[in-house]
Amino acid sequence: MRGAVAAGHGATAAAGARILAEGGNAVDACVAAVFASAVTESPLTSPGAGGFMLVHRARDRSVRIADGFVAGPGLGLRRRRGGDMAVVDVGFGSSTTTTQPFRIGPASCAVPGIVAGLEDAHRRFGRLPWRELLAPAIELARDGVELTRAQAHIHALLDPILRSSDEGRRVYSRADGTRLGVGDRLVLPELAETFAAIGRRGAAALYRGDRARALVATVRDGGGELTLDDLAAYRPIWRKPVRARFRGHDVFSNPPPSSGGLLVVLGLALLDRLPVEEEGSAAALAQLVEVMREQARARSGRFSTELHRGGLAARLLDPAELRRSLVRVRAGLEAPREAAPLGGTTHVSVIDADGNAAAMSSSTGSGSGVVVPGTGIGLNNMLGEADLVGGRAVPVGRRLTSMMAPAVALDRAGTARVVVGSAGSARLRGAILQVLVNTLEHGLDASAAVEAPRLHVDGVQVHCEGGLDHAELDGLAERGYELVRWRRRNLFFGGAAVVETRPDGTLDAAGDPRRGGAGTVLA
Repeated sequence: MRGAVAAGHGATAAAGARILAEGGNAVDACVAAVFASAVTESPLTSPGAGGFMLVHRARDRSVRIADGFVAGPGLGLRRRRGGDMAVVDVGFGSSTTTTQPFRIGPASCAVPGIVAGLEDAHRRFGRLPWRELLAPAIELARDGVELTRAQAHIHALLDPILRSSDEGRRVYSRADGTRLGVGDRLVLPELAETFAAIGRRGAAALYRGDRARALVATVRDGGGELTLDDLAAYRPIWRKPVRARFRGHDVFSNPPPSSGGLLVVLGLALLDRLPVEEEGSAAALAQLVEVMREQARARSGRFSTELHRGGLAARLLDPAELRRSLVRVRAGLEAPREAAPLGGTTHVSVIDADGNAAAMSSSTGSGSGVVVPGTGIGLNNMLGEADLVGGRAVPVGRRLTSMMAPAVALDRAGTARVVVGSAGSARLRGAILQVLVNTLEHGLDASAAVEAPRLHVDGVQVHCEGGLDHAELDGLAERGYELVRWRRRNLFFGGAAVVETRPDGTLDAAGDPRRGGAGTVLA
């Protein structure tokens, strides 16, 4: 069966490709790959995560988003405790002085939604039996996966979180007590049993019964607020995506109350109204910088409140508002400064032989450090993510906002031209934006579009990834921009996974080399 899968790890992509080869469709393959990623990229996602799946159905050109993201806990509690979170400093790269604090522990755990979201997407759109989709993940968890250089690097960065608890140290340590490194095999037998139970019983294996009680007991004993009522009441929400026109394509992505997709389509709508500049030129880079600053400016004021009230997308994408934004872009106004954490996110993109597409981004945040004994499930720390909660208490049951932005670009015939998503927290929307520009505007294939060096705007500073032309960067600096020049490519700039239908009808797929990603195309 013809199809293509891109993901953050070669074994993840292989799991999705296996399901396509067995007759599954894009949603089947995406479900299987996401479960597999909980093994191959366990520091980034798990059954204790949240996520969003975009589904494009070729026969009617429809696009819908399944919101399986995390929610505020505490349903059924008479009084909310608001337990303390631990603060862990995580260093970046080889620097011994650059660190960022993360808030972790049981009190940081929100209600996980990813398994419920996957099950509902399969119920509506899947083709193969549910149990078959868990088989690749079960095998990976039982047999173990060997840590690649990219995965070992992520383990090293997040080690203060991964091994902050007794159970975390048991799972993520060598026999001698040191952290896992390149070539070590991570075996997750308890997670394999959890997957087997989910294969038999569906999401109920996680949201009711013994595993639900284990999740709640672990979180509550540590001062968190997760309850059995939270798990039993959780339901995925199907949402209508936001949309923008870009270079003759309709681009769809994740709507409010999440912010990432709205900001991606805002950026594309602005670029569509600007002239096409030569790829990699100072003029093209300057356009990207100013559009990214306008995206950041849009997040100021009452943006977070308006995400939950409705009407924000219509306001930002209104033609009159876009004209005002273009005035600011052309004037080169500065935007508010924003933080840029690592972010524990991964992504899967799929196109099948019938032209259906599925894309799912999932995340545990930076991870809470909580691994539920007997289950292999690592829990999220979304209540500790300042960019999502802003220091405020999250109402019980409310979906948190998110940067995650799975996206699809449809051409005039309704064909899924590009399906893309990315890891990278505040940088993921920039990675997605630049991949879409590279493919739809500059005509790069999937691999070239993903590998092309990127920019990230952080207040007045413009981070420039290694590989950009030095002369063009000099030209950008001469325009008055404050540049931070990186010597080489780095996972700081996101981790995109893209599949595309090329203009000649062939398929292509690419995972991001910055994070050890991979793409597979089935002939």
